[in-house]
Amino acid sequence: MRIAISLDTNNGLDSLIAQHFGRCAYFALVDVDGTEVQSIQVIDNPFYAGHQPGQVPGFIHSHKADVMLSGGMGGRAIQFFNQFGIEAATGARGTVRASLENYFGGKLTDATPCAESVEHGHGHDEQDPAE
Repeated sequence: MRIAISLDTNNGLDSLIAQHFGRCAYFALVDVDGTEVQSIQVIDNPFYAGHQPGQVPGFIHSHKADVMLSGGMGGRAIQFFNQFGIEAATGARGTVRASLENYFGGKLTDATPCAESVEHGHGHDEQDPAE
């Protein structure tokens, strides 16, 4: 299984988790067998300076990730991950190592849109007819 994780720093398993996946500087691609880390690769986020909806989830999909862990993400991103068949989970904090432990321990199980996304109307499937 391959787990992608949004990062603020590039320091392997001790890298710090980014709180918004689309605006992170790096992504970790962690290959695991069960709960055992087999390898970790940290890559630059090519959309760090800006992105269109769906570009970052598409990038993660192109790297064959099965799971996406992040501190937070928008509702539209969560929808894109669902369409790609990638499990998204928000609420990751601390380091890659701690986030993997939380994921394997069942503490990171679902994705909810960040407050900023909800405020801007990106956290819902339905549009307000007045918009």
